[in-house]
Amino acid sequence: MASTAKRGTRKTAAKKKPQIAIVAPVEPKTYSNADLVARRDAAVPRGVASAAPVYAAHAENAELWDVDGNRYIDFVGGIGVLNTGHRHPSVVAAAKAQEDLYTHTSFQVVPYAPYIELAERLNALAPGHAPKKTLLVTTGAEAVENAVKIARAATGRPGVIAFTGGYHGRTLLTLGMTGKISPYKKDVGPFPSDIFRAPFPSVRDGITVDDALTGLKNLFLTDAQPERVAAIIIEPVLGEGGYIPVPTEMMVALRAICDEHGILLIADEVQAGFGRTGTWFAVEHSGVTPDLITVAKSMAGGYPLAGVIGRADIMDAMEPGGLGGTYGGNPVACAAALAAIDAIEHEGLLARSTAMGDKLKARFAEIGARAAPFRMWDIRGVGAMVAVELVTDFDSAAPDGALTKRVIAHALKRGLLLLSCGMHGNAIRVMVPLTASDEILEEGLAIFEEALAAAVAE
Repeated sequence: MASTAKRGTRKTAAKKKPQIAIVAPVEPKTYSNADLVARRDAAVPRGVASAAPVYAAHAENAELWDVDGNRYIDFVGGIGVLNTGHRHPSVVAAAKAQEDLYTHTSFQVVPYAPYIELAERLNALAPGHAPKKTLLVTTGAEAVENAVKIARAATGRPGVIAFTGGYHGRTLLTLGMTGKISPYKKDVGPFPSDIFRAPFPSVRDGITVDDALTGLKNLFLTDAQPERVAAIIIEPVLGEGGYIPVPTEMMVALRAICDEHGILLIADEVQAGFGRTGTWFAVEHSGVTPDLITVAKSMAGGYPLAGVIGRADIMDAMEPGGLGGTYGGNPVACAAALAAIDAIEHEGLLARSTAMGDKLKARFAEIGARAAPFRMWDIRGVGAMVAVELVTDFDSAAPDGALTKRVIAHALKRGLLLLSCGMHGNAIRVMVPLTASDEILEEGLAIFEEALAAAVAE
């Protein structure tokens, strides 16, 4: 008689567990910054640039120690990845617990609960009342590429409009959308077709919101037939472009233009999301609901994870198998993300971001007046996504990238990690963990003032 047992549930005789060899702990390796600089030069392409010639040994919350034992206050946060700080206890514990179960199956082969649980959380957090669905991938650029792919499938159109100064990634398609040549796009074209550039409002360049919208409408008349445009993509706060918020009237107008022409609006929240601006997503400050949102960076508290959140009917435009990736939505990263979201909620980090941003702006104004009169031309941002722009003088407001580099170098010598941004490389951005204490924040600002004064005196 044929067996009726279900496959995968057949009981078998108990087997002995395989013996696992116990390996003696390996003595930790000792390095020095100087040794690693030389080894890096021989082993890593020069195109992979590092802002600081120091090498991490360990880190905790908003502090980092290098292999030579030097301590740094971290105002960079892994380029906006560590809103919940280095090694947040809940994030690390969740990741370790998941590692004890399984580390990878590929969701496309054997799916798992953490992916679904995270998708549910993101769908609930994203603005708008329409039903939503979430795709999980690995990097911000991958999220942006998939958002474009979904938009094209949903609309049946090829075109994408991005903005001057926007940064969307370093893959070929995302480089086509990125609005800054050096260093990202230099010498690696041609870029994909049907990608168009619209002007971004700029006080420096005298471009008002009306000017920018006129430029977009002229683009419809000259190069980008609106009936062939699938999506308009914009960062609600420019990241690499200089931490410049999109004016609310601009976001409202883009929503209306998209609705008029059947174009989808994509908010690229890779750097601005998960509490950095005092809300879950920076676009919430405008009251506008985008059709698709790309996320990454601080979503998983330091683990590589990204995603696309969007209206369910749009997200379902692709055929089964059309979305995914071998590592997309890794279970360890998903577990970390769920813990990071809990930490942001339970520790009041949205309110903390707003308060921290107010403090940073006030203190930068004081510091600029004392240490660099008429050199700190603009202090801007939303929540704790703050930047200061340095110039040669207030009369010309000429960007001073050289001064910016000197400030960052002096800060590093004194134990503060900083990073620049902006089209001219003359803005210093702050991405300090939202979990940083007031004492650490003040210590970092004191170092910044010393570094600024020293740089101006040179």
